[in-house]
Amino acid sequence: MPLGTLDRRPPPLFREGPSALTKLAFCTALALFLMVADARFKLMDPARSALALVLHPLQRTLLGPVDAWEQLRSYLRGMEAAQAAEDRARQQLTEQAVVLNRAAQLQAENQRLRQLLTLREALTVAGQSAEVLYESGDAYSRRVVVDRGSKHGVQRGAPVVNEGGVLGQVTRVYTLSSEVTLLSDRDASIPVLNTRTQQRGVAFGGERGVMELRFTPADADIQVGDLLATSGMDGIYPSDLAVARVSEVERRGDSSFARVRLLPTSRPDSARHVLVLTPLAIHEATKAEAAAAAASEAQARLHARDRARDKARAAATAARPGASAAAGKASAPGGHKP
Repeated sequence: MPLGTLDRRPPPLFREGPSALTKLAFCTALALFLMVADARFKLMDPARSALALVLHPLQRTLLGPVDAWEQLRSYLRGMEAAQAAEDRARQQLTEQAVVLNRAAQLQAENQRLRQLLTLREALTVAGQSAEVLYESGDAYSRRVVVDRGSKHGVQRGAPVVNEGGVLGQVTRVYTLSSEVTLLSDRDASIPVLNTRTQQRGVAFGGERGVMELRFTPADADIQVGDLLATSGMDGIYPSDLAVARVSEVERRGDSSFARVRLLPTSRPDSARHVLVLTPLAIHEATKAEAAAAAASEAQARLHARDRARDKARAAATAARPGASAAAGKASAPGGHKP
């Protein structure tokens, strides 16, 4: 084939068109034209609306995972916030429960102290308040330890009472504390008086906090619910202090004595604040000594007043002759007043 007949044009794939600069200038001009036309005449609004309508489902589909992730994060944050709020609420509820429990205890303690103050005003003997520290470690006795001792003037044998009645008696005295034997102790005893029938007796400690009224005749007039109080004849306990109530009366045909069980009115197991009283005999002796001292002082004042009156009379008698002589000179002839 002759060389002149060959096609020297490049294939379509490598065929050269407008230059890149020309294409850039054309596209820039077209963009500027479209921008100006859209800004002035809103030519692209229909196309933009149509394109937004077409792409909206695709956008919602693509945003689905993002929205789900955001909702999951919001749910987790809400769960954490709810758990934290629940923990704070539980903590506040616990604190308020503690405060409420403490307030209830203080209210009950305040009520007991008010009753003790009322009891102190009603008593005719001196006494001082004390607090029960703990129970004695002896498993075979019923004793408690209070926070008052010989330093505070507590004496052995002093009766101990609370708002319910007689609790027991001081049996050991230390410097800063004392040991009180409760009425329910097996070795404890106290003279009592039935407030309904005025019948006297002796109550003894028993088992499991129950007392007994021993040596009671089987035909004695005693009933369940009778209140037994102190008689005041033993020289220790003041009179008319509640001791116990009759809880059971058992009359047996083979015995001439009735078995009478009592429940202490002072509730020894729940005693917290008590009054330690001065024994009645010591109180009466102190009262008698005070009355004797007051009478002696009154008699001394009376003697001093009589002596002062006698001295005044003697001075007046001694002054009268001088006054008479002076009056005589003044009335004599030629006399003159100095």
